[in-house]
Amino acid sequence: MPLLELTTNTAISNCQEVAQQASKLTAEILGKPESYVMVKVKPEQTLIFSGTAEPAAHVKLKSLGLPENSTADFSAKLCDFINTTLGIDSARVYIEFAGPERHMWGWDKKTF
Repeated sequence: MPLLELTTNTAISNCQEVAQQASKLTAEILGKPESYVMVKVKPEQTLIFSGTAEPAAHVKLKSLGLPENSTADFSAKLCDFINTTLGIDSARVYIEFAGPERHMWGWDKKTF
């Protein structure tokens, strides 16, 4: 049910490893089993931020029951991860949080 999507204009030589690390981080910060986490990494995308093509990232974190009072903490942890892993400054990262209703999230021929 949690989905983390990371889009960046930078090349990622170890994309699979970054996705696996992001999966563990997502499970950890949300307190959910990693067996439900999906991660999508999209490197080398056209992405202009603040009028430049300097390294930047757009992140989407979607999860059922996303605690709105924790998004600032999630933002800090995700930005730290992106900076450490990809070298992208947190000032060049936008994060989009979403907590859909259970009936709006499907899986295995049903909804949650």
